[in-house]
Formats: sequence, C-alpha cells, structure tokens
Amino acid sequence: MNSGRDKDCKNFFNRELSWLEFNKRVLLEASDGNNSNPILERMKFLAISSSNLDEFFMVRVASLYDKIHAGFSEPDPAGMTPAEQIESIVVQTQRMVQSQYGYYTKTLVPRLKKEGIVFLKRKELDQQQKDYLQKLYKNTIYPVLTPVVVDKSRPFPLVVNKSVNIALLLKDEESEGKEGVTFGMVQVPSVLDRLVRVPSSGGKDCFVFLEDIIKMNIDTLFTGHRVVTMACCRVTRNTDQGLDEEEAEDLLQAIQEFIKKRKWGLVIRLEIEQGMDPGLLTILKEEFELSDKNIYEVKGPLDLTFLMKISMLSGYDHLRYPAYQPQPVKELIDSEDIFDAIRQKDILLHHPFTSFDSVIDFVKQAANDPKVLAIKQTLYRVSGNSPIVEALAQAAENGKQVTVLVELKARFDEQNNIIWAKRLEMAGCHVIYGLVGLKTHCKILLVVRMEDDGIKRYVHLGTGNYNDTTARLYTDIGLFTSNPYFGADASAVFNRLSGYSRLTGMYKLDVAPMTLRGRFTSLIRAEAEHARNGSKARIIAKINSLVDEKIINELYKASKAGVKIDLIVRGICCLKPGIKGLSENIRVRSIVGRFLEHSRIFYFSNNGNGQMFLSSADWMTRNLDRRIEILFPVEDEGIFSEIKKILDIYLRDNVKARVLDREGGYSKVQRRGKEIISSQEYFCREAVSLSQAAVSEKERLLEI
Repeated sequence: MNSGRDKDCKNFFNRELSWLEFNKRVLLEASDGNNSNPILERMKFLAISSSNLDEFFMVRVASLYDKIHAGFSEPDPAGMTPAEQIESIVVQTQRMVQSQYGYYTKTLVPRLKKEGIVFLKRKELDQQQKDYLQKLYKNTIYPVLTPVVVDKSRPFPLVVNKSVNIALLLKDEESEGKEGVTFGMVQVPSVLDRLVRVPSSGGKDCFVFLEDIIKMNIDTLFTGHRVVTMACCRVTRNTDQGLDEEEAEDLLQAIQEFIKKRKWGLVIRLEIEQGMDPGLLTILKEEFELSDKNIYEVKGPLDLTFLMKISMLSGYDHLRYPAYQPQPVKELIDSEDIFDAIRQKDILLHHPFTSFDSVIDFVKQAANDPKVLAIKQTLYRVSGNSPIVEALAQAAENGKQVTVLVELKARFDEQNNIIWAKRLEMAGCHVIYGLVGLKTHCKILLVVRMEDDGIKRYVHLGTGNYNDTTARLYTDIGLFTSNPYFGADASAVFNRLSGYSRLTGMYKLDVAPMTLRGRFTSLIRAEAEHARNGSKARIIAKINSLVDEKIINELYKASKAGVKIDLIVRGICCLKPGIKGLSENIRVRSIVGRFLEHSRIFYFSNNGNGQMFLSSADWMTRNLDRRIEILFPVEDEGIFSEIKKILDIYLRDNVKARVLDREGGYSKVQRRGKEIISSQEYFCREAVSLSQAAVSEKERLLEI
C-alpha cells in the first residue's frame, strides 16, 4: 500500500544528515591537508564548525527529541523516522567531533606553537607564570566563583546552556575511611576571558585556560574537603521550545519570557573531558537523564568556539587571508546625491565585494533630506551598534514618517532586536513587531520623497540582512531602483505588514506565503514545457538550502523533460542528483570559502528570453509557506548580464567548489587542464578593477 511512498523516499536525502555534510565541508576548510587556507583562517573554520554543531543540537536535534517524546513516528521524505534520524546523527556527529579534536590536537596546536601562539598546561608553567596566575586568581578569579555542593539542603545546580563547568567529587577530610562522597560543581564564569595571557619570554603569546587555573586552585573553594576527582563538562539544551503566538496578548513580552526559558530547556547533549571518572559521569547522566549516545568525550578543551578570539590576535596578519577592503559601488563614486544616481539607472550591489556603506549612506541621506517624507524598512538581523538603526531614529527625530518592522522572532537575535525596537520607538518610529504566525524575512527599504514633479519612491531590495557587520562576511546582492512599479509594490508590501491590506495586483514582486511558491512552480514548469517542445531549457539556482519536497519534485519533472539544471547550494540539499530517469540532468555544487555564501539567485532561460530573479527566500518549506519573503526580477540589461556572469563564475569555480553525488557525498571539482578559478577571489579582484576603472574614467572626464 505504501510502495509508492517507499519508492519516493529513495529520491530524497535526509535534511539533518545533509546539514551534517555541510558542516563537514566547513570542517574540511580547517583540516584538509591540501588546503591553502592560512592557519588562523583554518582556526576560524574549526570554531565555526563547533558553533554550528551547537546550534544544530539546540534546534534541529532538539526538535527530533520533541517528536519522539510526543510519540510522533512518521517518516520524513527520505523515509527516516525521528528515532532513526537520531541514531544516524549520533554516529555522524561522534565522528565529526573526533575529527575536530584530532585536527586541533595533532595539527593546529603544534602549528600555532611554531608561530609563537602557545596553550600552556600546568606542568609547562615556569615559576614566574605560576606566581602571575596565583595573584590573578586571588584578586580577580576567586571573587567571581560560586562553588556548589549537592546534599539534602542543596539541590543539583541549574547548569546554564553551553556553559563550561567543573564537576567534582569531594570527601570530608575528617571522615577518612567512611563511605560516601559529595558531588560539587563550579561554573567557569563567562564574564571572564576564557583564555588568560601569561608573561612569556621570546616574544611568544602564551595562554592558559581559565578552567585550568580554577582547577589549580580548587582546594581554595572546598576547604576541609579533599577533591577525589574532577573534570570539565558542558551541556547543550533544547532552545526550540515553541512560542505560542496565537495565545500571546503581548508578543514582545511573550518573546522575552521565551528567551528566559531557553536557558533551561531539556539537556540533549553532554560534552565531557576525556578520562572523566565513571562515578562522576554516572551522576551527571542520571541528573540530566541522558544515555550513553548523548555523551561526547573530547580530547581537548570543551567548546572550540574560543578559537575565534585567538584567530583575531594582533600581530599575525601573515597567518590570515590578505586584507580585503570592500570597494565603492562604481555608479556612486563621488556621487553627492544618491537619489540622483538611482534616478538615472538601477544600481547593483554585490557584497562584500562592493561596500555596504552605500546602503547606510542611502538611509542617512534620507534621514536628513528635507524632501524625504517617509522611510519604511524591515529589519531581521542587525549589528550590535547598527548605523542603520541610528539613521532611522535620526529620521524620526527629524520629523519623517518612519515605519520599521523589527522581526522579534529572528532566532538567537531576539534580545538584540528587542533592544533596537525599543530604541526606535523612543525616537518616534512606528515599530511593528512582526506578524503572528509568520516571520518577516524579506529585505526591503522604501524611501518616499517629494520632488519637483511629484512623489517619487526609491527602493532597496536585497538577499541579505541590513547588517553592516555581516555584510563584510556574507556574499549578498542588493538592488537600488526608482522604478515606479517596484515602488508601488513596496508600498503594498508595507501596507500588508502594518495593516490588513491584501497584496493584489502586484506589478513586479512575488511575496510569500501568498504568491511565491506558485511563481517558482510556474517558472520551473515553463522550462519543462520549453524542453518538451524541443527548445533549449536551463535553470540555474543559487540558494542556501534546498529542502522543499514539492519544489524538488518539480525539478525532477523538469529534469526528466530535458531541462539542464545547475544548483549552487551552500548548505542542505535534499535533492539527489544524477539518478537515471529522474535527475540525470541536475548537477549540484556547494561553495564554502572565505565569505559565507548567502545570496539567492534564480535564472530561467525561457526559450532564449532569459529571466533573472533575486530573493530573500531559499527553497525551503518555511520560506515559501511560513515567512514573508520577496522575489524580485532583474530587468536592467546591464545588471542582468552582470548577475549572469556571477552565476557563470560560480559554476566554473574549481578551487572551493565541491560536487554532490547521488550517495550524498561531496568531492572536489576536477580541474586538470582547466583555468584555476576561485569565485570569491575572482569577485574581489574584479571589484577592485571596476572601482579603479570608474575612478580613472571620472578623472578623465574632469580633465576634458
């Protein structure tokens, strides 16, 4: 009866295992022996892979446990039940953790030592360093510590999510020979630096871990007791406990309560220091209600995310990528009036190769321009000291009508967004906290200006967040336009976000969850029809994730019809390429490099009349059905050609690209006899070249 479904299951990769393959690619950027990445950049990739794994457990693995506890056993599109997924995840992640720490101990630490960056153990400290640490402990560390023991009057302590703790067993010195030990714990305080720099000779940068310093002085915390054994541990909790938006009378208050609960969710992973005493481990397992498969024993310091700070040490630029300065947008070089430049033609932004400053300047100029009447913008993730937010606040204080949708449900950025929302409200902005049941993920900015010939609207649309920090680290594409049809659609979108207006009669934009899925479906089906009619048919899509079952099935149908499909998928890909009779016309590649690939680009050959689209959305069910997302066309011929070239360079990348096979593995691109192309390096060089050419041309015109 289920044979059809069982057959379909063979056509999909499991989402979670595909994500682990992505994290493996991140780890390979750190550990691949043939990798040309400088050592401190490798350190960053190792830290990122560790941070990624934390979030994976807190959200994705946690949701699988939620399903198991609720008795849900329905298989996913790949045919795996939640329990089966957990079993596979455990095997894969145990291997991954072994790889992380194997690289850390065998390669990274020795390489860093050669470069003068040394992590010292207790036995390696000289007397001067011991004296320094003793004084530091007494004056700075000891006053912050809180030793806790468990007995009849003291319950087991609440262990904070992702905190490093020292667990120990104690014995009363006056009761030698008597049975019984006491459990104790000390949290390694996050308010102090995890790595402590100690004096050293020979120009070396030497560090000792904070937890090791506490261990060296543990007797000062439990006087009158002997420490039988001690070891570090770290828990990962379920942070995805669900937010009941429908029942919440005040969404802001509900999210604040939700953030507090996140610290104390169910423990789903326990990391322990190698060699932990079995009795001590038994206590932790029983208290956290964990089985052996939830235990990760590591040979090295817990939580490798500390490596990110080490990677930023000054004085080691030779161990990093060559510095890259985002280039000015060629159309805006020496342009005093950004509105005048946008009026003349649409302007393409390609971050971080071209600077995000143009977007900041756009908002700043709008805030202080007496002709500007209103500014409307969506904010999903912004930086900790956002110039965009400050400019919006300034605009409101200058009397502009400012409307800002701050998405409070942006995962792990909720608290930051609450702070910004309150700041904007105090400045006089009209702040919308998002829509019930939907995340607002679209990136759109509208400026309404009174000009000599009447009202004119200027629009910025993008694939990435309005975040000046990540704009230097993520690849994204943006578009400035004064096209009145885009302006009318932008106004309609904001009216929908702030009120009950329906999105009817849109000119250019497609919006999820209303029309975006249907638009993608019709575009894919149109290519399939062209192929059936004997025309050349091609789809190129660059996205972060491909998960949606319906979209994948549409791609399979298009492939069977003869459409040549190239997918550039950074992360999760549940589609299986290269299956005869199903997906033999589909190729999938992933690029993990210096910058995080974040842009979403869609090209359809359309029987020789190519169509190009940019979007905030991935091909995931959540983006198409449960978020406010925008898809917008690229109509300027010059910009169309530029983006088509961008896609072509990605498809020619044979340095950072890896190709997905039908078994779910990724392998490097064969480049024998081919020109060596690293897409991100290419875009850096091209941006510099175009910027220099634009400056030279402006200088030439001034001389005439």
